[in-house]
Amino acid sequence: MIKTSRTKLVIGLVMLILAGAFIVRAADEKSKKEDAVDRLQKASSALEQLANTPDKGIPDEVLRSAKCIAVIPNLTKAGFIVGVTRGKGVSTCRLANGRWSAPAFFTLTGGNWGAQIGVEDIHLVILIMNDKGMNDLLKDKVQIGAEASAAAGPVGRHASAGTDWKLDTEMLTYSRSKGLFAGVDLGGSYIERDKDTNLAMYGREVTTTELLTGKVAPPPEARAFLNVVGNVKSEAKNPDEKHVDKSTGQKY
Repeated sequence: MIKTSRTKLVIGLVMLILAGAFIVRAADEKSKKEDAVDRLQKASSALEQLANTPDKGIPDEVLRSAKCIAVIPNLTKAGFIVGVTRGKGVSTCRLANGRWSAPAFFTLTGGNWGAQIGVEDIHLVILIMNDKGMNDLLKDKVQIGAEASAAAGPVGRHASAGTDWKLDTEMLTYSRSKGLFAGVDLGGSYIERDKDTNLAMYGREVTTTELLTGKVAPPPEARAFLNVVGNVKSEAKNPDEKHVDKSTGQKY
């Protein structure tokens, strides 16, 4: 009788522990999804600010030519002799039908030596300009500089005819700090798939390739971000080139 009671007690404790673990995990997943939605909202705002700054925005020709857009709404650069760069971002690529793919979440980390002191918070937009750059972005992890080339992009309503942004540069970067355009060196930094955030948003493990090539449908939470991307790109087109997906409202 005593043995039976102890067995029931042990089973009850195990069930209680499992229930508690399930609740904690569910709460953690909800928190990560909320963070993902917040990142999408901040990325939308950062992209609009960088793209639409009068006379200092991203040139129309560059926007029209971009195959993918990646946004890090809060890139932190901190350093004292050794500099550290850290940010969380979201990317999307143009599909064959002209629409924008489901967003893929990623992290960017890097470090460098130099006489730098302080902390700086930066809005960063990376435009992927060719197939090589897109293929690099599809990887789970890629190092800027070693595997993918990046350079500061031209600014203004129209790109200067003398710039070589159309040649071999895979990624063009645009950064803004405290309302002013600021250069940022991403050499040596790693872009890596944010596996946990993708899992929280899509409810299952998905690869960057699946997301950015249209194998996964965009979730409702991403609609506002994709609309901003579509609006920014549409503004760079002639009026008769604009199209709207009636089912989602997405411009392309």
